[in-house]
Amino acid sequence: MMPIRGMLADAGVTEQQWRVLRVLDEEGPLDPTTIASRAVLLLPSLTRILQKLEEKGLVTRRRDEYDRRRQVIEVTEAGRDIINANMDTSRRILSDLRERLGEERHEVLIDLLGELTELDFGEGDRG
Repeated sequence: MMPIRGMLADAGVTEQQWRVLRVLDEEGPLDPTTIASRAVLLLPSLTRILQKLEEKGLVTRRRDEYDRRRQVIEVTEAGRDIINANMDTSRRILSDLRERLGEERHEVLIDLLGELTELDFGEGDRG
């Protein structure tokens, strides 16, 4: 993670903020619950992350036009600029990781991470 952290520090965003920006860039405007699920974040943490991203002008928040109780979050052009400016570096870092691990171990890692994100950690399971 050190190369990724360095890249993100230079970009002025945290790992969690980067994940949120990537999810929004790849999937379009989403509600906070969906973002939390896709970015593998707890909803209370996401609330703070979205506040910071909004303060930085990297996301916008609006009410859903059909369900006024629901918020919709969207990445801004400034948020896309951060993603675009760092995507080549991110891909290079991930490619280097794949090369160092080897194809088979890399695939095992991806599968295990996928399984981990699918686990249901209820409120009582943290600790």
